Amino acid sequence: MERARPLPYSDRTIRNAGHPATSSKSSSAPPDPATRRGYRGALIGMVLGSALLLTGCDSVSGIPGDDPAPVEAATTPSAAVPSAVPTTAAASTLAAPPADAPEVGAVPGVPDAATALRHWAADLESDTIAELQDKCWSMAPGNVADMYEDKQTILATLAQPGSATASTVTWKSRSATVTVERDAIATGYACPRVFPAGTEIGYNDADARHTVRRYLARFVGEPLDPADKEGDYPLICKASPAEWDPEGTGSPTPPPLANNQGKLTGATDFAGQQISSESIGSGYITVEVPVTNSSGVTQIRTFTLTESDEGYCIGDVSP
Repeated sequence: MERARPLPYSDRTIRNAGHPATSSKSSSAPPDPATRRGYRGALIGMVLGSALLLTGCDSVSGIPGDDPAPVEAATTPSAAVPSAVPTTAAASTLAAPPADAPEVGAVPGVPDAATALRHWAADLESDTIAELQDKCWSMAPGNVADMYEDKQTILATLAQPGSATASTVTWKSRSATVTVERDAIATGYACPRVFPAGTEIGYNDADARHTVRRYLARFVGEPLDPADKEGDYPLICKASPAEWDPEGTGSPTPPPLANNQGKLTGATDFAGQQISSESIGSGYITVEVPVTNSSGVTQIRTFTLTESDEGYCIGDVSP
């Protein structure tokens, strides 16, 4: 069994377009068009500006949004935390952005937003996609590659005045929408998500799979970044309010994993190259991964996730 990060991922997104509650699995065909929750608003795989379009697969594995991070990032743990990217604890001492960093429009009520985005925008101008994947490790690497393709359109959009909600900060132009969670603003270095103008903003299946990879990587002692801890970057759905109801019974309960967070204690390995996902309707998605325990026994674990304003969270694991 190989470790999850160094290997190319060959998972397959599972969808049945127009029928989110039922789907069939495929190991070779490219994914069907996106469902409302699994790939809301056809929001990833785009090239901004004059070439805005939706792609059906990435350049490596044929799975949208699932390009692996560079191998060297996995084999050299210290490279996963570039000095330019602060952890949550270091945010209060963050230096000012470079003097020549691109301008970012002010956001009423969120004065730190422009500063956090200027740090990232400076890297967008100078860094390779591989370097941005390292620095934006909380995002699916393929999403980083797709979303950050058209740098000039992104920077032009960020130059516009921004707006804020309780959970996000957003900049819009005629070509694109750039949005970032307010929790990311608080860290002092914010990696935004980018969408073609006019498309629905949300998360895709690659985000769900990446959430599970991050969760398992923590368990086996190889977090994608040393800062990736539940206290600062929660991946488990909250117990309250009790809204968990993937089967649509009409009687929601607290997410089972919220009250049993050690359910995978003893996991020593997982096969990230064999991960797969399936939209099950009602805003829920399952992700299956072979997981190995300390006795050397490998079994398929099924994670059930739902989407929140901050991304996907894990509510249950079976068996």
